[in-house]
Amino acid sequence: MEVLQSIVDWLKDFFGLNELIKIINSGNYRELLSYDGILSLFRPLFPLLLFLELTKALVLRKFKALDYKIPFFSYVLNAFIGRFIAIAVVVFCIGLFEPYAVFKTSFTWYWFIYGYIVWEFGHFIYHYFGHKVRLFWCLHSTHHAPETMNLSVSYAHFFLEAPYADFIRTTVCILLGVNPPMLALIMFIDGLWGGFIHVGEHMLKDGRLGKVGKFILTPSHHRVHHARNPLYMDTNFCNLLNIWDRAFGTYQPEERSVPIEYGITRPMRKNSFLDAYFGEFAALFRDVYKAPGLKNKILYFIMPPGWSHTGDHKTAKVVRQQHARMEESKLSSVKKKLAAQSA
Repeated sequence: MEVLQSIVDWLKDFFGLNELIKIINSGNYRELLSYDGILSLFRPLFPLLLFLELTKALVLRKFKALDYKIPFFSYVLNAFIGRFIAIAVVVFCIGLFEPYAVFKTSFTWYWFIYGYIVWEFGHFIYHYFGHKVRLFWCLHSTHHAPETMNLSVSYAHFFLEAPYADFIRTTVCILLGVNPPMLALIMFIDGLWGGFIHVGEHMLKDGRLGKVGKFILTPSHHRVHHARNPLYMDTNFCNLLNIWDRAFGTYQPEERSVPIEYGITRPMRKNSFLDAYFGEFAALFRDVYKAPGLKNKILYFIMPPGWSHTGDHKTAKVVRQQHARMEESKLSSVKKKLAAQSA
């Protein structure tokens, strides 16, 4: 019975049902109209979507256990560690930086819009550095390791990534005056949408979402972000609002002529959880060990992934530039052939 109860408790926790069950048991349904009550209604939505995605995959006979291996083991490992550290980091940042906020905001709809734009800016900063600083990439790469896309990928994270992300995002928001209760609401909405944009193609074939995709980041945009194609590398860092990707030139829509290839560029042991979770750290430490001189050793920690002390760089920027030159060369050759044929 204890084992069965443990399973039931785990399921209630996974589906986010604990608060909702408390309200139902109390019989005070007016609580559902409160802030906490509304959150308790929305909290089970993403786990339910994941359950529906898994069910549909099984019905359509497209389910492959290996597609869910890395996210599953990441979730199990992180459930008891990363979540509590991240919460502590948020509380710490609010307490430390709130006295230094440039101004204060209130819990109103117009300040909510401001707060979300600021939150998205903080998210952009964390996410950008997660791709551009080798040490931070080691924290973030687990999320990019799966070679398929489905809702479970949102659980594939190294346990220290959430604390790192929340330290930057919370600090930016608090210093720029975002109201802490409103920040909690923004983080909740961001978490729901951040989970949804990982929806797989067998659940949502075309993730562009029509005209909506012109204003917000859609599953299509996030599929591009998870791609290792040279055209798509290091793009679409925002989560919901694409304002900062457009402002900093990292916005990239999905091209129908360029099918997405998921995963990271480093050769990996296929479907290996240990390689996905620790592989980038191992590769970094190998490079640091072999690097001559203290300066080069330090640079491997702070330069972008693919940087080399030999000058043979394979960073995303270099790969994208090489790809662009190749495409321009191909286009030039086609134009010359067409000109020769018409002459």
